[in-house]
Amino acid sequence: MSNLLFLRRSYAYRHAAADMMRKARAMPPGAERRAAHRLARALKDLAKNEAWLEGASYQEARLRNAVSLRS
Repeated sequence: MSNLLFLRRSYAYRHAAADMMRKARAMPPGAERRAAHRLARALKDLAKNEAWLEGASYQEARLRNAVSLRS
């Protein structure tokens, strides 16, 4: 996968994580705030996991190649 594509996907997840963290901080303490904070943390971790981001496109490429070989 190109570095530019990884950067774009990573940026999207980091941006979503930052938005969710802002929303969580604005909430009153409680279960919903903790859940929002956990979601923000998970999105931030996904943004750092290049292998996970590449996995989806790698699987799609393998499926396309398999279909084209059958035709």
